[in-house]
Amino acid sequence: MAGREPLSGGLPAGPWLQSGRIGFVALYGVALLAAVGWLFGNVRQIGPENRAVVLRLGAEERIQNAGLLLAWPEPFEQVVMLPSAARVTERRVELLLRSELAQKSDKDGTLASDATAGSGYLLTGDAGAVQLDVRVFYTVSDPYAYARQGQHVEPALDRLVERNAVQICASRDMDAILVARPELVGADAGLASQRERLRGDLQQGINASLARLRSAGASLGVEVVRVDIQSSLPWSAVSAFNAVLTASQQAEQAVAKARNDAARQLQQATQAADRTVQVAQAEASERLSRAQAATATIVGLAQQQDPQLLLRLYRERVPAILARAGSVTTVNKDDTGHMILQGPAQ
Repeated sequence: MAGREPLSGGLPAGPWLQSGRIGFVALYGVALLAAVGWLFGNVRQIGPENRAVVLRLGAEERIQNAGLLLAWPEPFEQVVMLPSAARVTERRVELLLRSELAQKSDKDGTLASDATAGSGYLLTGDAGAVQLDVRVFYTVSDPYAYARQGQHVEPALDRLVERNAVQICASRDMDAILVARPELVGADAGLASQRERLRGDLQQGINASLARLRSAGASLGVEVVRVDIQSSLPWSAVSAFNAVLTASQQAEQAVAKARNDAARQLQQATQAADRTVQVAQAEASERLSRAQAATATIVGLAQQQDPQLLLRLYRERVPAILARAGSVTTVNKDDTGHMILQGPAQ
C-alpha cells in the first residue's frame, strides 16, 4: 500500500507500530533519567547551617559537615539532615500553655471543666498558681543519638521541660517567680536573687535530666544552652491582685495625706504657741514697765527714809481718794472693842 514503509522483514510499518516505538523510546528516556536521578540522589551540597549523618544499610557510617556530600543512593545509604554544631534551635514548649478550650472558656466567661480548669497553670510552694511561657534554645551535641531519636526529640524535650518547670515552681514561693506583690520589691533581696536564678535553675535541671537519659542509653543528642521564661498570673487572679494593689496605694496615699495634715497642724500649733508666748512676754514687759513707772515715786521716797515726807504725801493724796468714796468708816487701831458692819442685803 502506498504511504507505508516496509519493515525489515518486508511487512509494512503501521501507525500503531510507530506510536509504540516512540512510546518505548520516551519510556526508555524517562527510565534512564530516573536511574540517573536515583544514582545521584544522595549527592548534594550541605550548607554551613546543617550537617548530615550517613547511614549505610541502617548502620551509622559517618558525619558529613558543610560541603559536598557523596553517598550511595537509597536503600544502600540514607542521609539524615541535622543542624550544625554551632546552630541554635528555638523550641516553644506548648505543654505549659493554656489549652485552646480553656482559653475559649476564659474569653466567654464560662466555667471550664475539671479537665481544663488547671490547664497551663503550675502550683508554687505557697499554694499559688502561675503560668510560664518557656522557650528553650538547644544545640545538637550527639548527631548519632539525635538521628536515632528522630521526630521524638522535641516531644521528649517538652516533657523534660514540663517536669523540671513543675519542680522549680513547687520549690519556690510566688514572689520568687514573679513580682506578684510590688510592695515587697526591694524589701527582700533573697526573693530578687531567686527570680534572677529562675532561668538558670531551669536550664540546669533540664540538662541534668538529659544527662540521666544519656547515662541510661536513651540520649536525645541535644543540650540546652539557654532558657527564656515569661511568667504571668492567671487571668482571674490579675484583677484581684490589681484590686489589692489599688487598695494598698490608696491606703498609702491616705496615710501620707494624714501625715502631711498632722505635720501642718503641728506647725500651725507651734507657730500659735510661739506667738502666744511672744505676746505674753511683751504684755508682761509692758505691765512691768507701767508698774515700775507708777511706783517709781513711792520707791524713790521710801529709799529716802523720811517719815515727814511720806506723811505729807499721804495727806496730799488721801483727800482725793476719799472724795471718790460714798462713805468712810474709820476705826481706831488702838480700840479693843468690836465693831459690826452691816453687810449688803441678801
